[in-house]
Amino acid sequence: MATSSYGLIATFDTAPEIYQAAQKVRDAGYKNWDCITPFPVHGLDGAMGLGRSLVPRISLVGGIIGFCTGMSMIFWTGAVDYKLIVGGKPFFSPMFAFPVSYELTILFTAFATIGGMFFLNGLPMHYHPVLKYKDIKRGMDDTFFIVIESRDPRFNLANTKALLEQAGGKAITELEA
Repeated sequence: MATSSYGLIATFDTAPEIYQAAQKVRDAGYKNWDCITPFPVHGLDGAMGLGRSLVPRISLVGGIIGFCTGMSMIFWTGAVDYKLIVGGKPFFSPMFAFPVSYELTILFTAFATIGGMFFLNGLPMHYHPVLKYKDIKRGMDDTFFIVIESRDPRFNLANTKALLEQAGGKAITELEA
């Protein structure tokens, strides 16, 4: 049974090394790759060419839907479903609907944020081929990695390995899928 390749992984010792290597990989035109670091590296997302996350937009949409749901629910119950005149109060007033709408805005925003984050990160992912790499645990302690996936249109085993070597990568290893 032949095993297919997931991609290449290269090891780097310091944050400046991986930062400069990420710029070289980005400039080479790769799209399906990632950096694994033991701590956040300031500016690495820019060096990787990543844009802003879509999660805030998804959160905004969730909040707007929550607010509209609250207003609609109070309008429906007060003006359509259960018309009750008490002391000359109108069937619907945004002032009376605001507490419910406010709470539903917060609730729907939280659900949209968590759901958007899970969806955009591809979670739940119970297994990833990078976890087969023997030294991957060092990525949580003192080592930095760049992983370039074989599904990238620019991936060529020899050329990609040469790029990682030229970028200063050590222990360049092919990952099996």
